[in-house]
Amino acid sequence: MDSLIGLLVAAPLLGAAVLLCGGRRLDRSGPWLGTVLAAVSFVIGAVLFFDMLGRDGEDRALHQHLYSWVPVEGFQADVAFQLDQLSMTFVLLITGVGSLIHLYSIGYMEHDERRRRFFGYLNLFLAAMLLLVLADNYLLLYVGWEGVGLASFLLIGFWQHKPSAATAAKKAFIVNRVGDAGLAIAIFLMFTTFGTFAFTPVLGSADAASEATLTGIGLMLLLAACGKSAQVPLQSWLGDAMEGPTPVSALIHAATMVTAGVYLITRSGAVFDGAPAAQTAVVTVGAVTLLFGAIVGCAKDDIKKALAGSTMSQIGYMVLAAGLGPIGYAFAIMHLVTHGFFKAGLFLGAGSVMHGMNDEVDMRKYGGLRRYMPVTFVTFGLGYLAIIGFPGLSGFFSKDAIIEAAFAKGGTQGWILGSVTLLGAAITAYYMTRVMILTFFGEKRWQPDAEGNAPHPHESPRSMTLPMIVLAFGSVFAGGLFKVGDSFVNWLKPVTSYEHGHPPISVPVITTATVTMLLIGVGVAWAQYGRRPVPVTAPRGSLLTRAARRDLLQDDFNHAVFVAGGQHLTRSLVYVDHTLVDGAVNGTAAGFGGLSGRMRKIQNGFARSYAVSMFGGAAVLVAATLLMRAV
Repeated sequence: MDSLIGLLVAAPLLGAAVLLCGGRRLDRSGPWLGTVLAAVSFVIGAVLFFDMLGRDGEDRALHQHLYSWVPVEGFQADVAFQLDQLSMTFVLLITGVGSLIHLYSIGYMEHDERRRRFFGYLNLFLAAMLLLVLADNYLLLYVGWEGVGLASFLLIGFWQHKPSAATAAKKAFIVNRVGDAGLAIAIFLMFTTFGTFAFTPVLGSADAASEATLTGIGLMLLLAACGKSAQVPLQSWLGDAMEGPTPVSALIHAATMVTAGVYLITRSGAVFDGAPAAQTAVVTVGAVTLLFGAIVGCAKDDIKKALAGSTMSQIGYMVLAAGLGPIGYAFAIMHLVTHGFFKAGLFLGAGSVMHGMNDEVDMRKYGGLRRYMPVTFVTFGLGYLAIIGFPGLSGFFSKDAIIEAAFAKGGTQGWILGSVTLLGAAITAYYMTRVMILTFFGEKRWQPDAEGNAPHPHESPRSMTLPMIVLAFGSVFAGGLFKVGDSFVNWLKPVTSYEHGHPPISVPVITTATVTMLLIGVGVAWAQYGRRPVPVTAPRGSLLTRAARRDLLQDDFNHAVFVAGGQHLTRSLVYVDHTLVDGAVNGTAAGFGGLSGRMRKIQNGFARSYAVSMFGGAAVLVAATLLMRAV
């Protein structure tokens, strides 16, 4: 079975090569080819999954060595794969949700002239992400990591004729390069410390390294995770990434790119377990981002950007859980998987709404769409209930587990983290209820555009609604299935260490508090938007609201500190260069030039002048000789 692992990556990689190099002859069949090859990868993953289930928990890991990449003395880099319970979870999520997004894209991109290239980029994205999670060493993981960055740049900027899309792609690429520098430094530290960057020897001997070394590696891995998973302070690219086609948003936000940081931290758990300072940094980043993204999501009228803020917040939950160590690793991945279902469904639902509303994204210009788009309404509504943690749905089980683990951290830190997660649950319920009301309830608010064309909302074609229905089933049932008999925790236990947490208050009390916060969030949103007319133009709002509309001034901060600061630094360096460096060089040249001019006057061509000079020189020599004798 281990020989099939490489085919997981090879299938979508083949699709990318054929679609990007095959020319216009594949314009009509290309989308279906890309979708079939993504589905082939999912089928291979399913075969390997069922084979893995037939093995004992400790013997489920498979390895495949393809070839030696860099075979030199003292430095061995292999192209080899490792398929264990953690990577298998990601394989099924990436290929399963990715295949559904491919199918959805057939209808969504039907009229785009460059759809063959789009599907080639989608296949490239899947191949890179699969390489990332299947690599058995950090260097090969880095190759997949950079491949995901490249593919995201191509997909976010797919409509590069729009300046906003081109700018968003560059922004995502540059911000992620900052995080990628952290991953590169972490790999350097691993090699100098352990003499290798393969998972097994690095993680197996992590307890033998000094705490300072592990802290340095952990902090650099966290920096990398902040870039890929849009966590504070490298979160600014995520909202702008909505400039790409909606299927791209679903792919990046649900099953692939933003989950890579959570995978990296969880996979490197042995490093963080030996570095409490780095672990605290992870928890802090997750907690801050959890609230940051939720607040931003409350103020967005663009349906995709509201969901982008939601993604930032939900990934914050996962990062916080991963930072809790053995009591949180499994729940971070559990929430990652359930989030993959309902967030992909929400983004595809948003794309369906846009499809029926002439690509309008302003929710204040929607209203009452449940009557016109019943399938979209039901599937989106189930995703909404799942993400707010409605009892019995997927998000309820996975998010509640994280809240319980946060309280189980113990001490003051546990109470703070638990309170943050509860507050995040209330804000999540508020902004997602706001999205539901503005989009599907109330009276219609759409108007003809400047050219007199009014939207005619209608249900999307079956190629778009079918993936939404499948994802809705996952949004409803996945969490409950994972919770039965602690099946998901037991599945991951051989790979990610697990300790049962003991919150200072009983689990029923925590659950009651969570549901209460959920109801408060829903109630406030209903009172504000469900019982009042919704103005088409957003009111000015409070200072916090205005700041949230500007992403809590994250771009303003980056511009003031990095852009303007960089400009001032550049001007200062130019001034120093012109004044000191050029001044010294030019001053020296001018001095020798002046001296040369004066010396040149002595060489006038008159014999009497030369005779006087010779006489003067001889007199000086005679005087010096007499003086030396006298002394």
